[in-house]
Amino acid sequence: KGVLPDDHNLCVSPARSKALQEADVILLLGARLNWILHFGLPPRFNPKVKVIQVDICVEEMNNNVQNAVSLVGDMDAVMTQMNDQLDKIPGHFQFNPKSPWWRTLNNKVQQNQKAVQAMMDDKSEPLNYYAAYSEIQKFLPKDCIIVSEGANTMDISRTMVPNYLPRHRLDAGSFGTMGVGLGFAVAAGIWCKDHAPGKRVISIQGDSAFGFSGMEIETICRYKLPVTLMIINNGGIYAGVPEDVWKSLQAEDLTLMSPPTALMAAARYEKMIEAFGGRGFCARKCEEINKYLTEITKDEERVALLNILISPMSSRKTQDFDWLTKSKM
Repeated sequence: KGVLPDDHNLCVSPARSKALQEADVILLLGARLNWILHFGLPPRFNPKVKVIQVDICVEEMNNNVQNAVSLVGDMDAVMTQMNDQLDKIPGHFQFNPKSPWWRTLNNKVQQNQKAVQAMMDDKSEPLNYYAAYSEIQKFLPKDCIIVSEGANTMDISRTMVPNYLPRHRLDAGSFGTMGVGLGFAVAAGIWCKDHAPGKRVISIQGDSAFGFSGMEIETICRYKLPVTLMIINNGGIYAGVPEDVWKSLQAEDLTLMSPPTALMAAARYEKMIEAFGGRGFCARKCEEINKYLTEITKDEERVALLNILISPMSSRKTQDFDWLTKSKM
């Protein structure tokens, strides 16, 4: 994210699974072929794919799959040299946009965008992830720093929260680390305050992710950092239980009856920030998301937290292959 703007005609992020699965050559810049990327193995990748890995850590070379080329060094220095060599090739190593490969990728991009659009247009309550994100999109400055953390919240945000600039997105990347979201937001907020006045940090977390380090909102309020906080609250890890079911479970022994992935249904996290002088809002409808984000953007002097309650059964767009979501171990 950020290597190309998400609206660039060479960005195929909506068809990334297709691109990885059928690519002949992959240039790996700093990322690692670990469990997040299925260890670089089939069926996620072409069994004959050639990997060109650029990394500053020599011990990360050839992990899980054998590289065709291993380049150890600073990424900027390596890519400057590589681009210099590519410029000497007739045609500057540009791929024909009318080739079958580009047609395949563009068709997949359009197919996936159409499926996502249908979910964005579904405004029924309780909301799904895509409907909530469709409202959030409208309020994101193009130069904001995006912090994203969670399970579905983070995965879906990579599609639904556009990136236009390099080094403007902080999430778990290819490490899958949880609990870093608000730490990222604090660090980004301090940097913005000192070096880029007027730039905003937008932190979007799932409710479970928020729970790892939620009290860092006190730090954000104490230093009046330029951070806007949002929680996509489905009441669980990947999935929770509906509010009416949660109420009925109160009569039982929750340690036995509550699903292990369920958190408290419709938790009012926005109340926490009020203890530190911030502003808290809770939204259940698209109209409320729009209303509260409008209010938040009018007064950015005080830190605000928007708690968006969505369906506990909301999930990602249906994947083409079951191995995209099952355990890689």
